[in-house]
Amino acid sequence: MFEDVKNMAYTHAALCESMRLYPPVPMDTKIAEDDDVLPDGTKVKKGTRITYHPYAMGRLERIWGPDWAEFKPERWLKKSEEESDARDPYSYPVFQAGPRVCLGKEMAFLQMKRVVAGILSNFKVVPAVEEGFKPVYVSFMTAKMKGGFPVKFESREK
Repeated sequence: MFEDVKNMAYTHAALCESMRLYPPVPMDTKIAEDDDVLPDGTKVKKGTRITYHPYAMGRLERIWGPDWAEFKPERWLKKSEEESDARDPYSYPVFQAGPRVCLGKEMAFLQMKRVVAGILSNFKVVPAVEEGFKPVYVSFMTAKMKGGFPVKFESREK
């Protein structure tokens, strides 16, 4: 079971792509413990509060390309065995990056993949909204949609 879930490459890619466009925590704040310099040369004084926006970062054309607005899980898959999957970890800060990377990241992915597999193997999930419905994103500490996003679960034939 663990190996099956661990090897769900496309599901993993779809989860990454979902969180790129709609990160669970759309913005985060850090406080500089010491004077520092950001990669772009910006000087930061000790005690300065810095806010960064994974929501905005997931939409940067210079990072994700001209198709940044498209949901494309394939952007997370290696094209060949020779290709490196060495993406700049700071371009996708959903679980933080570097020495502050979330210790629960791998467990979170295991749980998400298990839930997705459990639901989708038994049900078809379909939107329960009218044609042309446009969800409204609400900026909050954690991401959410105004009024939620109603869905219907239809049993799959086994």
